[in-house]
Amino acid sequence: MKILLTGATGYIGKRLLPLLVEQGHHVVCSVRDKARFSPPKSLVDKIDVIEVDLLDVPSLNNIPKDIDGAYYLVHSMSASADYAKMEEESAANFREAMDKTNVQHVVYLSGIINEDELSKHLSSRKNVELELDKGKYNNTTLRAGIIIGSGSASFEIIRDLVEKLPYMITPKWLNTRCQPIGISDVLQFLSQTLYVEETYNRNFDIGGPDILTYKEMLLGFAKVRGLKRTIHTVPIMTPKLSSYWLYFVTSTSYRLASALVNSMKIEVVCRDHKINEILDITPITYIEALNKAFAKIESNEIVSSWKDAYSSSGLKSHISDYVQVPTFGCFRDVRAMEYVDRQKCIEKVWSIGGINGWYFGNFLWKIRGFLDKLVGGPGLRRGRTNLDSINVGDSLDFWRVLYADKEEGRLLLGAEMKLPGEAWLEFKIEGDQLKQTATFRPLGIGGRLYWYAVLPFHGLIFNGMLKSLTNGEVK
Repeated sequence: MKILLTGATGYIGKRLLPLLVEQGHHVVCSVRDKARFSPPKSLVDKIDVIEVDLLDVPSLNNIPKDIDGAYYLVHSMSASADYAKMEEESAANFREAMDKTNVQHVVYLSGIINEDELSKHLSSRKNVELELDKGKYNNTTLRAGIIIGSGSASFEIIRDLVEKLPYMITPKWLNTRCQPIGISDVLQFLSQTLYVEETYNRNFDIGGPDILTYKEMLLGFAKVRGLKRTIHTVPIMTPKLSSYWLYFVTSTSYRLASALVNSMKIEVVCRDHKINEILDITPITYIEALNKAFAKIESNEIVSSWKDAYSSSGLKSHISDYVQVPTFGCFRDVRAMEYVDRQKCIEKVWSIGGINGWYFGNFLWKIRGFLDKLVGGPGLRRGRTNLDSINVGDSLDFWRVLYADKEEGRLLLGAEMKLPGEAWLEFKIEGDQLKQTATFRPLGIGGRLYWYAVLPFHGLIFNGMLKSLTNGEVK
């Protein structure tokens, strides 16, 4: 069968793709920017890649008319404060495009909706479901709550809270009940639902066997990690204060934190488990899901992370538009140094950031990350998805990977920290040297003052970093 996979660069899409190929489907991957899609080489001959922006109607003409099924795995919660309108418009455009194809079955992954009064986030998901239901095809909606897996937003937030805070004074919504589900089970439900007629034109809740409060989830995580944690809930934290608390303690953005806090006040518990019987799936427990996630992390096998999704990048155009770093009206700090061993130099460049740090002045990098958090930026807490591999589109601390060619020896990063302008950091092998270039395009007088204020630190940090990368001594 020919299957359209939207959201192919997202957290779920990246993991679902190989399963669909393994089932014998030919998958058409719908992405907004081909330049940031790096499928495994083993899948390249079994997929097609098309560029589609669901808010750009003409681009939907790129969707083949002969598709048999489709997955709708798109959301815009991190992209804009007005994401609800964007999501509804995207769903309507997708539905109209699907009605012009041969598609027989669409599967949509949504959130559990059990309340009459919904948060903005869950209300938006419901509106998308209602829009997709209007199509001429058969639609199935799978509604999930908290998804637990290596790299998932929920898992990373829980991890940040538990591993950083031995004592927590928390909002009262931590007593809200939910029904978490492991990412492996979500993928099973998604891949096995397609073309099952008993699921046509229906919606189902999917969840694990455990119904827990968020507090119980945090304490369960602590137990798995062998950590003693004390949690007290207080009624005085407003949603806004709670959002700031989540934003500063974890790696999430403020916009995502705000949406999550509003959703966490509402119980997300499955109505029933009919889909389990239809598909003969027995979901694993919360603790089992945690153990599987840590097994993936310890073996450095994290397939995808929520931080790497297109919607979290803040980019308004294609990544390829940023690959050629501008020179006009820019300040540049260019340094070059002879390397001792080319391959070792490239390996060090490809391991930069995250737990490896920046090889010199890590304390100063952390201060910069903290200051970035204070003004609403991502800070350094996003880290990196994998320890030794980098793909275009990945987040890397407060940078975004714009270009990465290991054989060529060129890595280009675009800044996502809050700045009075735009910034790029490039590492490039040229002959027997590593060339390191920091470029800053200032915005107004404030941007120019910023550049001159940080200039004294460049000589110290960038020179020390370059020495370490080229295997020279760092004093």
